[in-house]
Amino acid sequence: MLKPDPARSQELIERIRGLDGNKRQQLYRKLHQAGVNVARLPIVPARESGLLPLSYAQQRQWFLWLLEPQSAAYNICTALRLKGEFEAGALEQALQGLIARQASLRTRFVEEDGQAWQRILTPQELGFAVQHRNAGEANPTQAIEACVAEQAKRPFELTAQPLIRACLLQLASDDHVLVLTLHHIITDGWSMGVLVEELLALYQAACLGTVAQLPELSIQYADYGMWQRQWLEAGERERQLAYWQAQLGREQTVLPLPLDRPRPAVQSLRGASLGVHLPAALRDSLRQLARQQDVSLFTVLLASFQVLLHRYSGQADIRVGVPNANRNRAEAERLIGLFVNTQVFKGLLDGPLPFDAFLHAVHLTGQDAQAHQDLPFEQLVEALQPERNLSHNPLFQVMFNHQDSRRLGQVGNGLAVEALQWDNHTAQLDLTLDTVESAEGLSANLTYATDLFDRATIERLAEHWQNLLQAIVANPRQPVGELPMLGTAEQERIVVQWNATATDAYPLDACVHTLIEAQAQRTPDAVALVFGERQLSYRELDQQANQLAHQLIEQGVGPDVLVGIAVERSLEMVLGLVAVLKAGGAYVPLDPEYPRDRLAYMFEDSGIELLLTQSHLRAQLPVPDAVRVLNLDGQGHLAYPTQATGVQPGPENLAYVIYTSGSTGKPKGAGNRHKALTNRLCWMQQAYGLEASDTVLQKTPFSFDVSVWEFFWPLMVGARLVV
Repeated sequence: MLKPDPARSQELIERIRGLDGNKRQQLYRKLHQAGVNVARLPIVPARESGLLPLSYAQQRQWFLWLLEPQSAAYNICTALRLKGEFEAGALEQALQGLIARQASLRTRFVEEDGQAWQRILTPQELGFAVQHRNAGEANPTQAIEACVAEQAKRPFELTAQPLIRACLLQLASDDHVLVLTLHHIITDGWSMGVLVEELLALYQAACLGTVAQLPELSIQYADYGMWQRQWLEAGERERQLAYWQAQLGREQTVLPLPLDRPRPAVQSLRGASLGVHLPAALRDSLRQLARQQDVSLFTVLLASFQVLLHRYSGQADIRVGVPNANRNRAEAERLIGLFVNTQVFKGLLDGPLPFDAFLHAVHLTGQDAQAHQDLPFEQLVEALQPERNLSHNPLFQVMFNHQDSRRLGQVGNGLAVEALQWDNHTAQLDLTLDTVESAEGLSANLTYATDLFDRATIERLAEHWQNLLQAIVANPRQPVGELPMLGTAEQERIVVQWNATATDAYPLDACVHTLIEAQAQRTPDAVALVFGERQLSYRELDQQANQLAHQLIEQGVGPDVLVGIAVERSLEMVLGLVAVLKAGGAYVPLDPEYPRDRLAYMFEDSGIELLLTQSHLRAQLPVPDAVRVLNLDGQGHLAYPTQATGVQPGPENLAYVIYTSGSTGKPKGAGNRHKALTNRLCWMQQAYGLEASDTVLQKTPFSFDVSVWEFFWPLMVGARLVV
């Protein structure tokens, strides 16, 4: 390993400075192969003239800009309320000083021979100026919102203009708002904090006529970008990529959150945000839990968010994007530039897993991610090669970002500075949870794609997250699948109010066949049943079903006696079903097209002793010797009385037994009571209002439960049934 010998370090710096890019790359590779940690070597400053390569993160921003050059989705805004004695000239002097100090703020981008480059301009070449506006008599809040919105939505031309804008809005002589807007290709969240701190320091110095005491910058962002490329390409890229490939695997699925609308083919990036209030008591409990579990508050919040996504999606593999400041070099801490890197945190959950066990798994994932934080997200995407789709972000669709807030307070000359918050109208992802920890407390904000979600959905999601947090601090050992998400009011609404469907309006003591009989008395001559060229009126249907029912009673059919029926689609099929009910029995449909072994199992399992069928089907059915067979295409039932049988099964007696598909093993018979059948059909009539002039096509095989309402509902209300 390289020893921290200052003399040798300086000697190595001079040696590296004298090498061109290719030779410097070769040296880094040799040092890496010799076991030297290249990341510990000083970053050698590059020249500021000529064309310089883009960093990996800048390359991705350049690509996104080429796709949508008129988009403002990657604008980053900050707004400062300045109250007190204010000197506009000192502000302009401070901005010019900041631009001179931070080379990224005077960077333009060009394309030559199909490759993008960055060019660092002198402050004089930049041509930067502050816009001045006066709010006049306008409402201050509305004036601020309008100014911020106008600045935020104006796109940048990366090749032809400054990538920083400053707009000063005067509300009163002692009340101003400064809106700073930068393109993401030259800044990130950390950088915006540095920008504000240094701008205020330079402003204060300008007001006092002194020189701001800012730490010297040994390098600029472009130097870091070149060093990052050379370091990663010397061998570090392969090491870190191997970890992420093993961690994330080959399959990259889209998180199936319940959406309010279908996902559009191309993201519009339109968004909105929702502030989430976290009570002080909950914040304190979360901090205490983090201390007890020896993890950070970040880890607790991330784990809770992944549990929420697991419960919402039903997916076990939850992947969340987490931005990393990527400032692990001392030289980079005070630089403005696009350092932030995005990592994918993978969490594996199932219902029985205790939350505290999952919490420690998230902690370990975070430690491993920290040790492999330098691989640019763009290179990870390129290596994993997820299916490219403009409708969603690759590798993850949800992000979590936790940060500490920076206090601004008073500037030395008596100017009070306050950072303003406003609704974000862009969303690069489906959903982002931002949490901010400060001395005052813990705040949260949800940014969501309005193409996908309604505000009410996000409000409900935010409430569920807070309920999960309360449950977690109350019992961190509780399984993640049992952590309560519903509040008291919502649980009451879902469990009690939505299930308060009892009604006295339905004749639940009446069986369906008696309701059909009543309809036959009301409209005896109306057409009830149609099959091809044949049809039966309600009177004919009722009388012939009565005749067959008498014959069935003679065969021993009565309440809860199962009668098999294996027929093809025909008038006889419906007559047989109604007749079994009139005889007091329960029918068991046996589809003649089923395989013989399935039919044989159903004969045996059901225990039927009587089968209704058609003579031409008899030979293909595996009918046990003990089962009696009655052919419905015979005319024997016509000798029986046309009057009702007088048999009246009770509401709790069986009406039918239908066998399941058997997808989980052998098929199972599922029975239903007369009372339940009447309840279902009366509800359908109340909900959909079938009329006598309507015609219903009986389309479902009678061995499926949907066929039940298709058969009996139209006959119960006087409509026409076509089979």
